[in-house]
Amino acid sequence: MGFIPNMYRSMALHPGLFATYVAGYPAARSDSGLSPVEQEVVFLAISRSNRCTYCMAAHSFVGDAMSKVPPAVTNAIRDGSPIPDPRLAALAAFTTLMVESRGRPEASDVATFLAAGYVERHILSIILAIAVKTISNYTNHIADPAVDQPFAGRVWNG
Repeated sequence: MGFIPNMYRSMALHPGLFATYVAGYPAARSDSGLSPVEQEVVFLAISRSNRCTYCMAAHSFVGDAMSKVPPAVTNAIRDGSPIPDPRLAALAAFTTLMVESRGRPEASDVATFLAAGYVERHILSIILAIAVKTISNYTNHIADPAVDQPFAGRVWNG
């Protein structure tokens, strides 16, 4: 992105944590089988569930500027309102359910997700994204890094 995010400064205090994050985040992006828009929906849903103000600002910015998430989708996730795209709504709902159930969805929840056009690999991709975002979300809860200037226009107060 052309700068070192403040979040990375906090993570770097523990080399193992930082190494895990910097290996896991690109893996979650490149091997997910999800489009960039879908990836952002997943990261935003996780960050919202975990109430991470830093990641909500950062992923809202990335969604707007890089992944080209429709603003109505990003804003719906941020606001907790209905997502206008049914497939993305199913993705956000299942991701949120995975976070809130600690990875224990009901069989009917899995069936509903798969019926929306996703496959089992996408569930594993969501699990990887949850692992990566949990590292960043929890680190941000403790370190409380300032939201970087590029993300400032998308500050989220939950």
